[in-house]
Amino acid sequence: MFTDTHCHIYKEYYDNIDQIIKNAKENHVNRIINNGCDKKSNEEVLRWIKIIPNMYGALGIHPENVLNYQEEDLNWLEKELKSPKIIAIGEIGLDYHYTKENKEKQKELLKRQLDLATKYNLPVIIHSRDATQDTIEILKNYQLKGVIHSFSGSKETAQIYIKMGYLLGINGVITFKNSHLKEIIKDIPLKNIILETDSPYLTPVPYRGTKNEPARILDIAKFICLEKNIELDQLATITNENIKRIFDI
Repeated sequence: MFTDTHCHIYKEYYDNIDQIIKNAKENHVNRIINNGCDKKSNEEVLRWIKIIPNMYGALGIHPENVLNYQEEDLNWLEKELKSPKIIAIGEIGLDYHYTKENKEKQKELLKRQLDLATKYNLPVIIHSRDATQDTIEILKNYQLKGVIHSFSGSKETAQIYIKMGYLLGINGVITFKNSHLKEIIKDIPLKNIILETDSPYLTPVPYRGTKNEPARILDIAKFICLEKNIELDQLATITNENIKRIFDI
């Protein structure tokens, strides 16, 4: 059985979430970590984890929302981190893809959430796009554990994160024709990765063009098994052991 360690299961994206959960179970995905990005999605994560037995939650403010959040949102976030089944702070991080004009505000927001992770001894789920150096410089000032979500960097960057104690989140990007991840993954020990979908985004081949969902973890797993020449059971066992090292799940 597999775990989707990063997805966004909100009503905004899915009309029938019960069916999404059923699809996941039918494809050997028996646990889901639902990630918030702002106040609204964080509140929805809290609602879903109360009624879906094998769903856990991560709460955080995504860097794309850096200009929209209020101080009270961080205060609310800190209070809700104590809620049952909240196992991480995420999705948080840096994103300079569209603009670097607000990078200082992004870094401040990231540091404040990393401070909360330190205070409450929680792992973090890190988003980093076109911001690798700043992400590394900030994270190395903290003694935290967590996941580098949707890792797509170089072998050298992978080793830096691994030495810092982070796992690499591998998703459907690895199946893309132009992705270099399939080469990098060959040199990364299985003990350093976990699987994720980032649903509803980053749908793996051969389902490109359709909405992603946690059930697609199985397709990502099969692809990795072919690249690493291993069996599905072995990948499931190792990635689940990796998850236990990071999350209280």
